[in-house]
Amino acid sequence: MNAKVVCGTKEKNYKPLPKDFNKKKLNISFGVVNNPILSEIQNLGRRQCLAKEEWPDFENINAWMITAETATFMKWGGLGMVASELPESFNSTFADSQDRISIVTPMYIGDTGKKKASFDGKTYFGAQKKNIDVKKIATIKVPFIGARNTLVKHDVNVYLGNLNNVDYIFLENDRFFSINPHPQNNPAQDGCYILNSNNINEVERFAFFSKAVYCLIESIYQKNNSHLANPNLIVANDWHSGALSGLLKYFSLAKVEAGIMDKTLCDKLKKIPVIHLAHHLGYQGWDYDNTSKILNSLYEDLSHLVFKNAKAIKNSNPRADNTLIVHDCYNQASCNFHLADRIVTVSKNYMEEVSKELDFGYDFRDILKIRKDHRNFFGIVNGYDKRLISPNQQKIDNLNKYFAPFTFKIYDETSLEAKLENKKEFVKLISKIATDNEFKQRVIPLVDIYKFDDIAKSIKNIEQTPIICATSRLVEQKGYDIAAQSIINLADRFSNLKNIEPPVFILGGAGDSKYFEHLTNLKDKICKKNPKYGERIFVFRGYQDDFAYAIQLASDFYMMPCRFEPCGLTQMEAMAKGALPVAMSTGGLVDTIEDGVDGFRTEVFFAPSKRRVYGNNLTAQRLKNNINAYTETLEKALTTFYRHNDKLKQMTFNAMHKDFSWNVEGGSIYKYQQLFKKGHI
Repeated sequence: MNAKVVCGTKEKNYKPLPKDFNKKKLNISFGVVNNPILSEIQNLGRRQCLAKEEWPDFENINAWMITAETATFMKWGGLGMVASELPESFNSTFADSQDRISIVTPMYIGDTGKKKASFDGKTYFGAQKKNIDVKKIATIKVPFIGARNTLVKHDVNVYLGNLNNVDYIFLENDRFFSINPHPQNNPAQDGCYILNSNNINEVERFAFFSKAVYCLIESIYQKNNSHLANPNLIVANDWHSGALSGLLKYFSLAKVEAGIMDKTLCDKLKKIPVIHLAHHLGYQGWDYDNTSKILNSLYEDLSHLVFKNAKAIKNSNPRADNTLIVHDCYNQASCNFHLADRIVTVSKNYMEEVSKELDFGYDFRDILKIRKDHRNFFGIVNGYDKRLISPNQQKIDNLNKYFAPFTFKIYDETSLEAKLENKKEFVKLISKIATDNEFKQRVIPLVDIYKFDDIAKSIKNIEQTPIICATSRLVEQKGYDIAAQSIINLADRFSNLKNIEPPVFILGGAGDSKYFEHLTNLKDKICKKNPKYGERIFVFRGYQDDFAYAIQLASDFYMMPCRFEPCGLTQMEAMAKGALPVAMSTGGLVDTIEDGVDGFRTEVFFAPSKRRVYGNNLTAQRLKNNINAYTETLEKALTTFYRHNDKLKQMTFNAMHKDFSWNVEGGSIYKYQQLFKKGHI
């Protein structure tokens, strides 16, 4: 792989990083260099974190959203929603100014068992049951290490289509973007995160994706592609495209040093602003075993030159002194955190958490603090298209057809009596699901339920019966163990009150069996203590879209005892349907829920280290931990339901009236436009 390049009268040798270099004792030092290009590489991390580069003066925005997920074609979480909805809203809102965002994403093909996508040469059928007609506009060569551990120029076909006024640029390669699973794939890994049949894991897949995007941009700026205009701004959607800043800036400079790129082209590439959109910092794209392979794939024979000059800004964390790795491990997000022109995270409060707390900022806390202090790190709350999440006639009609003979009603904040009818219908629905296996197999065949029976007859007054749900993924983040303990804590308190209807709890989702066990244990404990309460706890594992929608239509409260929540979208969905969130005061939940007005939040919040993150010290001393804080907040919500009906109705009105749509006046889309145009908000 060693390259020998002749530059003028000098002959230079370049070499890749040694195999498994990171698995030996690493002593990284950065020597003083006289070479202006190497000096620029060494100082780039500092200049970017301190925002030393002047922001371009744009006449029009032609941005590319670089994303592994889209809600339209391959969705696994909230970052897929942002990837689709932000460009759609941006393009419609700013059509007159001709500012646009295009989406660049892999063309996944295969069948995981849960996600299936195919392509017939003309139409792409995505994993979200939507399709798009596309045309092939180019084939590019992408150098990347292949199956035999040598650098191979892989063909990547580039397709262009348009949907919902957004141009989609699909990159197709059957080795890296296949989603057919490997026999050893972890069942928890699915969709675009699968270990595929070619033994490509998620980190290698998205490193290749970043490299392919770089090669495409380079070809466009070289005028080798007449179908696409030069992108003048890059939005890198989370860690999946975290290598882009290093490729555009480091690699381009290194290629000039090696005499294989014109400096004029290099200047154009490295000046394209990169805005890194960070969702949850716990996901960074680690790959210890493939560290050498991926860095040599990204930077080719110049990887050693780049690595030994990839100096990070001085900070108090010795693990993050090289921008390409953290400690001794390749980290896909690291490069963008150091080198992107701007960092944005998905709520203002989460920005504060990650720049102050090691529990949330991890190895990048100090770097993000520096960026925040120098005004190139921002928090913008994710938007949501309210038309899609509010009760609407089409969705209700489909629901009634699916769950026939049960019928749900449409309602808004001015017609809450219809929501009461939905509560009645939902209780009948779950009672039938529990007692009629044939019906259950028809409507929620892949959802398991635990020890539930017909409760319709035991509820004497549905209006006085609170329905409380939690339907997020069964993962540590969502705090199902906290929810379970809080319900146990409250069971005794409310069981002593006479003449009240016990709550109906709907708890579950797809995910880890460990957290499903927390819920089944909860059910068993409550049933043993108080069967009347226990029989009303509906515990399930799995997911079905219509069932999840019906749950929120019927619920009075939506539980969110989250250990962290960078932004959160489910609280927005719940509020739009009149289910008041009962939430931990973390991340975007602080920015989107006004306690006592349109939901309930804890007075205090603790990090995993038990350090107080939110609230005053006296309250923290009184409550001591998140379980006590959440128990108190859930009790407050139930007390409001039972004793302050007028306040509850006003809060429900407020929650449903609230609008998180991207393009509302002063909404998130206008903040993004200002950031794109001016480099700050």
